[in-house]
Amino acid sequence: MTPRGPRVHEQPDPDPLSGATPSAPARSLVPEGPIGHPDQHRDPVAGTARLPEGGRRPEPGPIAVLPRPTALFVDAAVAGGAEIAPLDARTRGLIWLSERRADELGEILEQYPGIGWVQLPWAGVDGFASVLPRFADGGGPVFTSAKGAYSEPVAEHAIALLHAVMRELGPKARTARWAPVRTGLSLFGAHIVLVGAGGIAAELLRLLAPWRVRVTVVRRSAEPMPGADRTVVAADMRSVLPEADAVILAAASTPESRHLLGAEELALLPAHAAIVNIARGALIDTDALTTALREKRLLGAGLDVTDPEPLPDDHPLWREPRCIITSHSADTPEMTAPLLARRITGNVRGFLGDGRFVGLVDPASGY
Repeated sequence: MTPRGPRVHEQPDPDPLSGATPSAPARSLVPEGPIGHPDQHRDPVAGTARLPEGGRRPEPGPIAVLPRPTALFVDAAVAGGAEIAPLDARTRGLIWLSERRADELGEILEQYPGIGWVQLPWAGVDGFASVLPRFADGGGPVFTSAKGAYSEPVAEHAIALLHAVMRELGPKARTARWAPVRTGLSLFGAHIVLVGAGGIAAELLRLLAPWRVRVTVVRRSAEPMPGADRTVVAADMRSVLPEADAVILAAASTPESRHLLGAEELALLPAHAAIVNIARGALIDTDALTTALREKRLLGAGLDVTDPEPLPDDHPLWREPRCIITSHSADTPEMTAPLLARRITGNVRGFLGDGRFVGLVDPASGY
């Protein structure tokens, strides 16, 4: 008998492909207009497919695309050889396109234990924190995300924010009359502290090379990051902050990384240091950052993400001339949709073929 589960594939959703969480605004996966250059970006980690931990391979079978099938992603799955079918007891793979409806995903996985693989839509999976820990023991489906897929556009945005802060473009752009301000710092030869060692960090290392910067990567393990001048573990981050010209945050959001840059860490930075966050807002203590900027203890900050998100309209950071906020727009739907489609195609092939996937998620660590 077919399990009677949530009929999400039949439910209307005013924002079915949203990346929103209850406290965050919707982030659409679907472009509002045509995609001008579908092959504009490459997926730097596309060639890194591997078997899940322990070599386990999910049983291949029909794939459902939920909460609502969208042509671009259905076509991508079909291109990988998928049999697309409504959710039922035969379903073995699931392409899940909504962060807002994470709880429904959890219900589905309980009702349909035969599902062996789930593709999630975004690079970060903190929006699925209500679901992933249930499978921290290694049971349940294999989870994959888009991590690494959006590295090029996000790293490009980080470089733009870094230049804008170091050259003090925020205050200069707000000037309503000709008033040459001969301030600003050059990126050439700067010391960058890069927090994170994933796809975005790797792309940043590649993009930063022409400026002959020195890069110290901060990561969980002591394994040297290719392309970095130095690699330190997170516990040693404070030791490198006093010599940083800029800090770029590109790490996953986990309970351990919350407020990675707090009041004590910000106090260690020199007054000319710039901060860029294109990861998750919670990596920075917003109150501490607001105070440091107000007291002119930092050159400035470029934030694509904030905590809370959205940042309230009356928050002082909006009025802070040293702060540039871009409202989580580092990767637009026009940029991400083709990349997600390609990730889906590749992972469907792995699901139906050799069992190797790109963007494997560890439910225990949360990324």
